[in-house]
Amino acid sequence: MQIDAYLRYLGGVRRYSARTQAIYRDVLERFEASAEALTTDGIRNYEVFLLDKQKLGARTVDLHLSVLSGYCRWAVRQGLLQSNPVKLIPKPKQEKRLPLFYREEAMKEYFAATAHDTDAEQLEFLKSLPKDDPTAKALYERRLRRLIVSMLYGTGLRRSELIGLDVSSVDFSRRVLKTLGKGDKMREIPLTSSLCEEISLYLSAADWMLGKGKPGDALLLTPSGKRIYPVFCDRVVKQELGDGVTGQKSPHILRHTLATELLDKGTDLYSIKELLGHSSLAATQVYTHNSVEKLRKEYNKAHPRANKSED
Repeated sequence: MQIDAYLRYLGGVRRYSARTQAIYRDVLERFEASAEALTTDGIRNYEVFLLDKQKLGARTVDLHLSVLSGYCRWAVRQGLLQSNPVKLIPKPKQEKRLPLFYREEAMKEYFAATAHDTDAEQLEFLKSLPKDDPTAKALYERRLRRLIVSMLYGTGLRRSELIGLDVSSVDFSRRVLKTLGKGDKMREIPLTSSLCEEISLYLSAADWMLGKGKPGDALLLTPSGKRIYPVFCDRVVKQELGDGVTGQKSPHILRHTLATELLDKGTDLYSIKELLGHSSLAATQVYTHNSVEKLRKEYNKAHPRANKSED
């Protein structure tokens, strides 16, 4: 297998991110190590090995098959293979999972409880302290943590998109956020006036504490002055939502929550698609299932002839 050449193609032509390339490399190297041939029988044997021996889930095995199929398509174009053998392999059946989301009431309670971490009065108190004072550092971090949750929930950004934001990504005059999404596609996301103000006050705090906040600087900075990173972002969401929000806690669920709430309030699917940066409407339509399920439960509760056992 010509794994390095294929990854150069993914990075240089397809513009795949470094993280995606790493995932592809891992999948391809694991297949190569299995000593199976790039044939229909070889890939079928490998699929059985992943499912039965490695005990991988159907979604993970499907990812392996998709990566192998992409490599085979490229290999056919390069004259390395006659055809794509993965096309003849049936994919493992997956259980459909609805996107998780948080209750709107729970999010309102979180923002009400942390409102003091965003106001101008607290910022003035922060600036009255020495920069190396532990209280000043704690106040800065509380403001940063709240803003991370606010931006994920208020814009529907992916975690990688949030991390990649610079100060110049925010256009305060137009109240829009510019972000580079999957496939290097640039999109603009509208910002509420309250979120614009929260970002502006945070930048004032970052300028005071870290001497950062110029257009070329990263927008969100750890207390040590470094751009936030994936583990930091995940940890913030888990700790901030804490016991007040039930269920799994992750940046992506905040994205799901925004999409679900917008759909429930009558926003059309195409607008949600553009906001989230989905490449196709099919990716956005999954949120309709949450709304239908919610409607079904309300119907079963209220309708006199509904089967109450379905609640």
